[in-house]
Amino acid sequence: MRNILFLCTGNSARSVMAESYMTHASDGAWRGWSAGSKPTDTPNPFALETLRAHGIEPVSGDGGAVRSKSWDEFAAENAPIMDVVVTVCDNAAGEVCPIWPTRPGAPAPRKLHWSFPDPAAATGSDADKRAAFKAIFADIRARIDAFLSGEAD
Repeated sequence: MRNILFLCTGNSARSVMAESYMTHASDGAWRGWSAGSKPTDTPNPFALETLRAHGIEPVSGDGGAVRSKSWDEFAAENAPIMDVVVTVCDNAAGEVCPIWPTRPGAPAPRKLHWSFPDPAAATGSDADKRAAFKAIFADIRARIDAFLSGEAD
């Protein structure tokens, strides 16, 4: 099983949905993880609701409940070794990331950038916010599905 880390600034919406969907969709080939440069206290409730509406239990790479966490956790000596690191927001892509641990003799993880608008920034009614999360989740799902099929980075 390979590890993939999805990074965002707040680690509450896009990266959380990508983490859970990757683990769900990859049939055991990949373990999804997520983190943020400035994590919020908890995942956005609309992100969790969106995942569950699609039959996906929001879980972290370790099998526990998904939570908002700092990317510093993944730079620690005992952190899971990442094969791929994906920024899912433009703000995180522009920040200086930690140095990710590697396996002895292995290259640094492959770095990708997939830009998605932040659904947590949606305004209006709860229905409007749900629609924003649903649309961004559809984009995340399409990108991960293409990645898993080898059609895109």
